[in-house]
Amino acid sequence: MDDLTREFPLTANIGYLNHAAVGPWPQRTAEAVSRFARENTVCGAMHYARWVAVETALRHQLARLINAPSPDDIALLKNTSEALSVVAYGIDWQPGDNIVCARQEFPSNKIVWESLSCHGVDIRWVDLSGRDDPEAALLAAIDARTRLLTVSSVQYADGLRLDLARLGAQCRRRGILYNVDVIQSLGAAPLDVQKIGADFVMADGHKWLLAPEGLALFYCRAEVRPQLKLYQYGWHMTAEFDDFQAPHWHPAESARRFECGSPNMTGIHALHASVSLLLETGLEKIESLVKEKAGYLIAAFQEHPALQLHTPRHADRHLGIVTVSLKSGNNAALHHYLRQHDIITALRGGVRFSPHFYTPTTVLERTVEVVDTFLRCHDRKK
Repeated sequence: MDDLTREFPLTANIGYLNHAAVGPWPQRTAEAVSRFARENTVCGAMHYARWVAVETALRHQLARLINAPSPDDIALLKNTSEALSVVAYGIDWQPGDNIVCARQEFPSNKIVWESLSCHGVDIRWVDLSGRDDPEAALLAAIDARTRLLTVSSVQYADGLRLDLARLGAQCRRRGILYNVDVIQSLGAAPLDVQKIGADFVMADGHKWLLAPEGLALFYCRAEVRPQLKLYQYGWHMTAEFDDFQAPHWHPAESARRFECGSPNMTGIHALHASVSLLLETGLEKIESLVKEKAGYLIAAFQEHPALQLHTPRHADRHLGIVTVSLKSGNNAALHHYLRQHDIITALRGGVRFSPHFYTPTTVLERTVEVVDTFLRCHDRKK
């Protein structure tokens, strides 16, 4: 715990339960960015080769993090939305094709697919709310014209966790492309892209990966990479990217073909540092701790007569997100009250709590006490 206290020196009174939105940086990440900024200030790009070595190391880290067959399967993009767009506008759609997607998705995972309507692509929205078998509902929506199943590993609002391997096995059997947005699980639990059978996986670094905004992982399975049409072009995505006088160019065979321009070296140094902490700690251990802390909140909230718990109670169906709403009253008022008491949450489908593996138990205990105090005051005002 002493090591974690050093890595996360949050202001003592802050109860940070908002990792599903933007996570705080570990100390090593802040120091890596500071060193990089200082080097830029005093040396410029004199040591650019060393920066490229960090970029290469990050690709290896990310490949290890998701068990990708090769670092060549990893692209470094700006954000999850860009990665989703690479998939959406890379597939050679035909009129009448359809996409199967959950209705409860975050806007980034809805807008991009809806934008394909001009290409004659039909979106089949599947309502997962309250279903005992959400995977069966998604698979039932697939037919002979389905080209893509796209899901989030964990739903951003209620925290529903899907059985990704089950969905992937059915996609592979039916010859359907399989896209998984793992922004609400990567860094909080192990991921094996080969085991789940994913063709495409993406996640921004600023949530459970504990890194800055502006840099995202995009995994593209080698066998399907040539199937994605390119729509962004620049020097960095070519096989000849280090030969500025090359008379001809070709897209890189690796996932770098999706990186059209100069890399975000500040973000690369930061994400490299943050991922090092996660790998050192171990994703199995992190998952156990995240579920333990989420389980504490679920147990505290699930029987409260004034609260409705939206997050599935079963341990296999949630990860780090716990969402509740008031049965009578204003969720925004509870969110504001928590903020007044330095407990940081989010308004997403109710009041959303999202502790990480390092979150102290004392923060969880204080959070439950503050919620109870709010509810007692709310009852007296009725």
